[in-house]
Amino acid sequence: MDDLPPELVVKILNRLNDSEDLARSRVASKRLNSLWREVRAVNLVCTLPRYSKSRSIAVTPFKTIFKNLVEDSRNVRSVSVGVDRALSGMTFDDLAEEDSDELYLTDVEFVRVWLPRVRDDLETLSISDFWIQSCWRRSDVLALVSSNCSKLVKLEVKNAWLSVVGLTQMPNLRHLTLEFIRLDDENLKMVNDCFPFLQVLNLIGVGGLKEPRIHLLHLKSCHWTVSNAPLSLAILAPNLLELRLKCNKPKSLVLETPKLVKFCLSVEDAEGVSFSELGELDTLEVVSPDMYRLIRNTRFGNKIRKLAVDSVKTIEDSERLKLGLGTLLEAFPGIVSLTLSHVTWSNIKRYFQREGLVHMKGADTTLKQITARVQTSDYADVSFIRYILHNCKGLTDVRLMMHQDTDPRVRDLLISACTMSNQRVRWRWGTWAEGGEDIWVSNGT
Repeated sequence: MDDLPPELVVKILNRLNDSEDLARSRVASKRLNSLWREVRAVNLVCTLPRYSKSRSIAVTPFKTIFKNLVEDSRNVRSVSVGVDRALSGMTFDDLAEEDSDELYLTDVEFVRVWLPRVRDDLETLSISDFWIQSCWRRSDVLALVSSNCSKLVKLEVKNAWLSVVGLTQMPNLRHLTLEFIRLDDENLKMVNDCFPFLQVLNLIGVGGLKEPRIHLLHLKSCHWTVSNAPLSLAILAPNLLELRLKCNKPKSLVLETPKLVKFCLSVEDAEGVSFSELGELDTLEVVSPDMYRLIRNTRFGNKIRKLAVDSVKTIEDSERLKLGLGTLLEAFPGIVSLTLSHVTWSNIKRYFQREGLVHMKGADTTLKQITARVQTSDYADVSFIRYILHNCKGLTDVRLMMHQDTDPRVRDLLISACTMSNQRVRWRWGTWAEGGEDIWVSNGT
């Protein structure tokens, strides 16, 4: 280490994930002690072991350690302070004192102590609070940050109750993440007004919303996970390219996103979902037991090339069971790649068994590849696959993932029957399991 150029040593120190390791390095080396102040990032996480030890008088409080790190540094551009996910399962019964604030990190009085030291050059700020200490304390930290950090580009706040009183415009902010937040901004008006140049917005589990409306002219990427409350949602973003939206039963959903290219939509009940055509959409992923209604009520556009469908649960309702493979191909005639979850595969197979050998109106498409998970394998799968191959003349690539508990003999019979069905197809086989990664085990032609 002593032979390395100072610039390289500082780069190495900047890559340390925990600034507490950086503090320890000062004791181990005089050179590190002289260079560590050049580090541009302070990153400190309170782990479960540290929290357990903090009840001892002999242990330096977490907030004190963090403040010392900030005060002893210079040229800091990035600050991250938070609690480890392992503490998220704690309850009020686990607290040593009910009114403790030792890990209340969005506390304005705490932030006001260290923020002036770094505010002039700060570009990235992340605060992940301790929910059981922050959920009942409303914080004005957003107003404090907006009035002090004019160069801030990226802001993340997690696990807190936030007020927007006093919030001022931050024209340089490009990336905002609010995760597991109670927000006093019912319609997101202050978010729209004070962060007008956002390009990335993540709202994950944000509560307190009433009729939320995202209206950001420069937004390019949005990830929005809405609570179970039935809300009327609106996204007006003329330059949005990628949207990941998860909601339960929205009263209504308005999308004015003409440039949207990639869309992942997760919705339980699609009755209130309808929007105008998404003319530039290329990639669509839908997670919903109500796919048939979505197709009927919405216009996803005719430029979609990649489609993934997860029906979530086995369909018993006759209205929803109208969704067959032909329905998908007719609704999305331009798709090249189709991915089906094991539930979706089962549902459309049942539709095939019920309706029999009928012509797929949308079969003469550009479809080249099908990827599907199969829960249980039987002869019905072979018949269904042969039916698909017969109708989809352009299909050249089939990838089947069978559940890891499938009897090997059944799997081998399915593989043998499929590979003999059509020589033009390139086959690929694998296994899957709930909560696990897909494992590709073989290729075939």
